[in-house]
Amino acid sequence: MISPLMPTYNRADLAFERGEGAWLYTADGRRFLDFGAGIATSSLGHGHPGLVAAIAEQAARVMHVSNLYRVPQAERLAERLVAHSFADSVFFCNSGAEANEGMVKMMRRAQAAAGRPERTRILCFDGAFHGRTLAMLSATGNEKYLSGFGERAPGFDHVPFNNMNAVRDAIGPHTAGIMVEPIQGESGVNVGTTRFLRELREAADEYGVLLGFDEVQCGMGRTGRLFAHEWANIAPDVMSTAKGIGGGFPLGAILATEAVAAPLTPGSHGTTFGGNPLACTAGNAVLDVLLQPGFLAGVERKGQKLREALDALAARHPAVLDGVRGQGLMLGLRSRVPVAELQAAAMREEMLTVTAGDNVLRLVPPLVLTDEDCEEAVNRLDRAARALADVRPMAAAS
Repeated sequence: MISPLMPTYNRADLAFERGEGAWLYTADGRRFLDFGAGIATSSLGHGHPGLVAAIAEQAARVMHVSNLYRVPQAERLAERLVAHSFADSVFFCNSGAEANEGMVKMMRRAQAAAGRPERTRILCFDGAFHGRTLAMLSATGNEKYLSGFGERAPGFDHVPFNNMNAVRDAIGPHTAGIMVEPIQGESGVNVGTTRFLRELREAADEYGVLLGFDEVQCGMGRTGRLFAHEWANIAPDVMSTAKGIGGGFPLGAILATEAVAAPLTPGSHGTTFGGNPLACTAGNAVLDVLLQPGFLAGVERKGQKLREALDALAARHPAVLDGVRGQGLMLGLRSRVPVAELQAAAMREEMLTVTAGDNVLRLVPPLVLTDEDCEEAVNRLDRAARALADVRPMAAAS
């Protein structure tokens, strides 16, 4: 008999009743180091006093009014995001998939407004992940996610990641834009090279197509800059972000230049819940922290320190680990054993992680973690790898 809660996840038998910083606590008192952060979403960790107070105060005033009226909290958040990014305007929604859907609509609409309505196709990349809606499954292109859901939504082409020859060969007279993650999370924490991202910008300008960055996972401070593309010193025409933007409260956003945003006239796009007072209060509370002097530099420093420690860890356990990839606090440990075994071993050490493609253990902790949290994470992963190294030879002998 099917469970009342639809079984679309293989859930671990863990239920957490409270959290503090980078730590989660079960009802029976167990304490877990959280290096999954709700899949890179709990950017301020758990129980952050500023975020908690802001949400509680706003919830007691008004949570939702709809976008039929002004929402001062959304106006303030949009102004701040514009002031600290390439963008001229922002649209708020609820999730990363919605933000990516909106980004595709904006690119197509902007091309039509510029007199090129035939430009509707979006160039995407192998290994991408853009969400679970039918259109974003087609943009993702992974057969595993598409199985059983019928024909693909039209309009998406795919080429290898970090391959500019393939990009240039694929751009045609019907290409509206390029949609790319600066760092691919789901397929294994694959980093777009600085040269690749810069050449994407050059190609987009050359061919008159729009460049859209999917920063749902790698944005909002995760790499040590507010947005990951900033490391390449380039700007997109449009960008999606979500996950960490609300610190765990559902919120997504599309940031765009005026040329891309202006064609979205009243009635051309919408959302019921997106940008409501409660969600945008959470977003402003997160920005209050991310924009503090030195905070993002601290993320970069902690990410570098953690990476160095993980490199040393991989060198100590060559039978189990096969190197580190990523940037800032978006890191991946490639496993030589099935990654589910490595994740389970880490969980036995009361450490939470997330798996990714290419047999990678994804480490995306809260951005507020301490140096001591980083050291403890490496110690727990060390014990997990040692346990697997001890077991594997016996399994092979049997």
